[in-house]
Amino acid sequence: QVQLLESGGGLVQPGGSLRISCAASGDTFSSYSMGWFRQAPGKEREFVAAVSKNGGLTREADSVKGRFTISRDNAKNTMSLQMDSLKPEDTAVYYCAAATWVIATDLKAYNYWGQGTQVTVSS
Repeated sequence: QVQLLESGGGLVQPGGSLRISCAASGDTFSSYSMGWFRQAPGKEREFVAAVSKNGGLTREADSVKGRFTISRDNAKNTMSLQMDSLKPEDTAVYYCAAATWVIATDLKAYNYWGQGTQVTVSS
């Protein structure tokens, strides 16, 4: 099993940047591909970005492509999401998740989830 803890959420103005992180503990971090998902009030949880076990492959949702960058540091057991050019529609609770797949965009593929961190984009 792996335990996941997100951090770094907060309030940011439109057009601003924010970096959120996910710290893993428990099982071997490099055994899992990782992903970020988000859920806005009244909406379903949706895929944001994913990174493979060694960090060599990444996937991003079309809505964030070119603005968000996912990365991981297996030596530090951490994963990050750099969010630039933020928009009000990016407001949501952001969750990190771990999967045993090589890389996955479907939330059903993920076995472990963090508690989430709130990101609010507003002036």
